[in-house]
Amino acid sequence: MKRMSLRGRSVLITGGAGFIGSNLAIALVRKGAKVTVLDNLTPHQGGSLFNLKPVEDKIEIDFSDIRDEASIKRLVRGKDYIFHLARQTDHILSITNPFTDIDVNVRGTAILLEAIRYVNPETRFIYTGTRGQYGKAVKLPVGEDAPTNPRGIYEITNLTAEKIIGIYNDVHGIKSICLRLTNVYGPRSQMKHDHYGVVNWFIRLAIEDKVIPVFGDGMLKRDFLYVDDAVGAIIACAACDNCYGEIINVGDPKPETFRKLVETIVSIAKSGSWELAPFTSERKAMEPGNFASDISKIRRLSGWNPKTPLRHGLSKTIDYYRKFRKHYW
Repeated sequence: MKRMSLRGRSVLITGGAGFIGSNLAIALVRKGAKVTVLDNLTPHQGGSLFNLKPVEDKIEIDFSDIRDEASIKRLVRGKDYIFHLARQTDHILSITNPFTDIDVNVRGTAILLEAIRYVNPETRFIYTGTRGQYGKAVKLPVGEDAPTNPRGIYEITNLTAEKIIGIYNDVHGIKSICLRLTNVYGPRSQMKHDHYGVVNWFIRLAIEDKVIPVFGDGMLKRDFLYVDDAVGAIIACAACDNCYGEIINVGDPKPETFRKLVETIVSIAKSGSWELAPFTSERKAMEPGNFASDISKIRRLSGWNPKTPLRHGLSKTIDYYRKFRKHYW
């Protein structure tokens, strides 16, 4: 298994002030990488300069838009690795106005790839998609060869971006990895609304001693993944030559029910409560059912495994938001 060191490497993270992007930036700085963050801090998308506070004097921050072709050409020049996390993530906005998803998630990715092709074709490109690209699971756990039948515009645009990346990898020789992440939670996620990030939203409700609504009978299963583990997977794949040209799941092989999730949150927070609630018509139409990722491929290629048990990850997340609540509420 050939591994590459990121120490001293020049790195660009699009969407780097957001939830996963900021945690990735902090981790890469600690590994000795030279990090540039691109984030236009679009309201309600979760980007926050406070997220980058631990490394603010060790990184460069650019506030350009992913769709600004001139800025993107400037930013990709000379970068050894480009981690692409910038996108429209609001599921409610996806339903009410699909064109933002298409413009940012599809067109923005194409602009980035074209800039790489002409300015820096030797870079290594890592994309973080979503398990929602699969849609309803045919069987569990879900492997990378499972059918892709996404049930929402956001998921469709992620899958479309992934297909475009595959063409640039195969036709233009841009070394790329496409990751499909599942249900990531933890510090530095936005907490102002419930349009995405269900675990973190449940945590806010518990901290505020409110009732957490659990749709259906609460027995739907998901593999919830702590953000440090997600970041560890992204870096492990980026540093592994065998991962390039591949589509790879990033998740936890031990799914839990939503009922177990909220019981654990309330138990740790020592506040809040939960109750069963009927699905809204929109959520019912988009609900893919039980989901668990098959992570045998990432284990085989990179040696990565999630390390954080659900209770431990939830405890760390609750502690973080209680300490820094004023920056997220």
